[in-house]
Amino acid sequence: MKLRIDLLRHGETTLNHTLRGSTDDELTELGWQQMHQTISYDQSSVQTNWDFMFSSPLKRCFSFAQSLSEQVKIPLMQDHRLQEIHFGDWEGISTQQIYEKSPELLENFWQSPTHFTPPNAERYLDFQYRIKQALQAIKEQMLISQSQTALIVTHGGVIKLLKCIALKQSLDDILKMSAELGQLNRFILDSETMQLELLESNK
Repeated sequence: MKLRIDLLRHGETTLNHTLRGSTDDELTELGWQQMHQTISYDQSSVQTNWDFMFSSPLKRCFSFAQSLSEQVKIPLMQDHRLQEIHFGDWEGISTQQIYEKSPELLENFWQSPTHFTPPNAERYLDFQYRIKQALQAIKEQMLISQSQTALIVTHGGVIKLLKCIALKQSLDDILKMSAELGQLNRFILDSETMQLELLESNK
């Protein structure tokens, strides 16, 4: 069975322009507007009728997901595995600050994130394993609930990782993938093979 999963990245947050990772900051007023505008635009499409919603537990995702779930009467499930990657000692710090202190380490990280991990951070291979587990759980829940479409409210790193998988790109290309604030990215998931196909990205 082909399942459609739409991934919505959270909007602007209070710690924007930093590597917030697992830091639990909140949406700004603009962040809420960005997500509402995307969803309002997408609901004008005849393709959009989500049967189920999933969300990262972090406030910048879950607060919006909970509000939308109540508004449109769609069941919502929280999954901690949908959190952003943890940046360790770089949490809550801007890349400019990191570059000033550790330019070589930052450059190595951008070039080859699977080989260079920030101090005390989650490894990208572990992050990949976690997200694949979450995707498996989402598929199982969709099949149990007989859902064919789902909205997943999550983070840029999660979306970039799934784009790498769908496009059969190396995980080292993850930081080259796009995942704009408040952007919707649409995928098809084959429930038998777990193969992902990227359909489109909408602002």
